[in-house]
Amino acid sequence: MNALSLFSLALAPGAAIILFIYLKDKHEREPFGLLFLSFLYGGLSTLVTMMISWPVNLLILTPEEDVMQQFFNAFFKVALIEEFSKFIFVRFILYYNKNFNEPFDGIVYAVMVGMGFATVENVIYVFQYGFATGFLRMFTAVPAHAAFAIIMGYFLGKAKFTHRREIYFSVIALLAPTLFHGTYDYFWFISFVPGIWTGALLSLAAGFILARKAIRLHQQASPFIKQENKLIPEEKKPDVSAQMNNDNL
Repeated sequence: MNALSLFSLALAPGAAIILFIYLKDKHEREPFGLLFLSFLYGGLSTLVTMMISWPVNLLILTPEEDVMQQFFNAFFKVALIEEFSKFIFVRFILYYNKNFNEPFDGIVYAVMVGMGFATVENVIYVFQYGFATGFLRMFTAVPAHAAFAIIMGYFLGKAKFTHRREIYFSVIALLAPTLFHGTYDYFWFISFVPGIWTGALLSLAAGFILARKAIRLHQQASPFIKQENKLIPEEKKPDVSAQMNNDNL
């Protein structure tokens, strides 16, 4: 395949996921400029990942065929560092934007950052390993990053609109996707064990199920929901905090 075809293959899954999440934001969609900026933040998060990973990988070596060492590699050297690199842009920059005004926005911005990260990563892998790798990642790694991002965004939405528990939900917003990411990677990293790779697909399926539920819960928690085919007057909008306290992922 030529370079243009490979580049298109690398971009396609991230673009499809971005469109999917954008259309799921049914009540007050985010400005295109801010969405694009969020995507660029995701690209920048790959640089943060490299800056952290480089010294860590120099100091801590993990043998490839050691099951316990690969556990550390998957959860701490990869999942935690990558999710932290994305988390800081959503939690400490986009979180305070005035357009982040409903719980679902946490999912939108986290997915944009996540897809920025996943797209840069995908371009590198596709150009390095070719069409087969790009085709496989279209159905595995890139959707996995989307599921991790939705889970992160769900808890950041709760953090912002659930009073008195902001720090708690912010911490969960980092740890929950790290757990799923680490589990997913771990089964791939120890794929030298026959058949163990199926665990990655099961963990990915679990992530998809939770991501779907997270989307539904935050759609229902929006303060912009129409009631009786009329927009709710500003003074009568539902208390987002009360709704969020009743939601459980």
